[in-house]
Amino acid sequence: MDAQVTFRQADERDLDLLVGLFDGVARWMVRSGIEQWEPGARGPGHFRTRIAEGEVWIAVHGGRAVGAYELWWEDPEVWGPRPPVAGYVHRLMTDREAAPSGAGRALLAHAEARIAASGRTLARLDCEARDPRLGTYYEGAGYTDAAPRLEKVGADGRRYAVRLMEKALA
Repeated sequence: MDAQVTFRQADERDLDLLVGLFDGVARWMVRSGIEQWEPGARGPGHFRTRIAEGEVWIAVHGGRAVGAYELWWEDPEVWGPRPPVAGYVHRLMTDREAAPSGAGRALLAHAEARIAASGRTLARLDCEARDPRLGTYYEGAGYTDAAPRLEKVGADGRRYAVRLMEKALA
């Protein structure tokens, strides 16, 4: 990843930017035949809540936002009640046209550093099981399956399996 990439924490002024990043990734998924995110599925209210209840980080390159992710400090809906030993990475997003090579890994590394700085020892995430490329991507970044697959129900009523993955942080 280019040394010019910086990270900043999102605030209320970034809601439209975050919605735009999400919708851009969702449109790319639809074009690529990946049934996961739908354009319009995460509006300003979603990101407002995530900013208030956790952390949302934006990657900037050349003065332009090129990616973002959400960092949650608990995720009982997916992971159940757990001791506070992990941070949970959600909605890892890169601008497919503007992000430099390695942007996704840089986002993950930033999230992992934030989690480790908090004193927690695990980074966790979940990803849709039907997309083997995504699972392979996270495996390449050091994530392993941490639990049996979980069935979720989307807002549209669609049922799908997710992989629960984690990485031990040094």
